[in-house]
Amino acid sequence: MKNITKMMNSFPRQLAVLTLASAIAIPVCVAQDQVNTGTSTGVTSQSTPPSATQQQQPSPEAQQPLTQSKEGFWGRIYPFARKKWVKRQIDPINDRLTELDEVNAKNAQDIKDVDARAQAGIRRAQSSADAANQMAMSANSQAQNASNTAQQASSHVDQLNDTVKGLDQYHQITDLDINFRGGSPALSSDAKTKLDELASSLTGRDGYILEMDAHSPMAGSIGIQTSERLAESVERYLVTEHQIPVFRMHFVALGNQQAPAAGSDDQKPERVRTSSVHLVLMENSLAARAAASPQSATAAAGAEQP
Repeated sequence: MKNITKMMNSFPRQLAVLTLASAIAIPVCVAQDQVNTGTSTGVTSQSTPPSATQQQQPSPEAQQPLTQSKEGFWGRIYPFARKKWVKRQIDPINDRLTELDEVNAKNAQDIKDVDARAQAGIRRAQSSADAANQMAMSANSQAQNASNTAQQASSHVDQLNDTVKGLDQYHQITDLDINFRGGSPALSSDAKTKLDELASSLTGRDGYILEMDAHSPMAGSIGIQTSERLAESVERYLVTEHQIPVFRMHFVALGNQQAPAAGSDDQKPERVRTSSVHLVLMENSLAARAAASPQSATAAAGAEQP
């Protein structure tokens, strides 16, 4: 009974061994048939003489030995491939892929380098353009300042020209006659009143002069000396009583000579009958302009007030 049981247990093992042996034997027979067929074909090709054309021009492919990769015991069909065999098959592909990756990485790096150089060039060009623009703006500002300075200088020159032209330009403000009795240089109360009013009008005024023409009815040198004393009397009074500067007063002793009136050159002057001093207040045009400026400014300020 025990023997029967052992035989039944070992039967599957024997069946499996038999199946494996048949699977191994069939390919071996097929491989031997292929080897025998290739050997016979080689012997037949060696026994057959080649043609004259083939002997004269051997093909390049016939000269190169055929290299067949050793793919193991199973030939091209290898269902049970090992890791080493698979690795040998895919190593060339991996090498090619690695080479392509390196080429792609190099190309990417070259592109980055070119882009970096281009960006750096653009930044340098932009900075140069900005610097040139700033220089142009600075030059424009300097030119504008120079133009403003030139205009100011031109206006100053024009003002100076007006000042120089107006230095010796005087116009008459007022005039009056101071009469004397019998050629005496003593001033009457009426004459002093007139001189006081004239002096009060000169307070705070600049750019004026007083012209005095002294006359006497006496002829010759006596008339000139008498008229000179009259003019000195008037001048002395203005200096001592009203502090009029001497340099602003100019007189001439004419004696019995009467100066012709303005605009009457053809008319013969009249004869002097009384002793008198004729005063003319003359004002410079610049002084008149300066006096008018504060008045205009005051008027403008008054107009702005509600």
